[in-house]
Amino acid sequence: MADKKGTKAKKEGKKLAQLYTISGSSITRKNKFCLKCGPGVFLAQHNDRVVCGKCGYMEKTSRK
Repeated sequence: MADKKGTKAKKEGKKLAQLYTISGSSITRKNKFCLKCGPGVFLAQHNDRVVCGKCGYMEKTSRK
């Protein structure tokens, strides 16, 4: 994607610090993996659902 000046726009991604928590010598992931795509593809958390950006898999959640 190019802007008006002809330079390419930089795509922003999530930092690894936002996907994992580090406590002592253990690392745990914050989000779940996609059930269809498998390990390595995280589900994005929204207000009322979790969605896979690769295949479109969606789960509804109940937040109170």
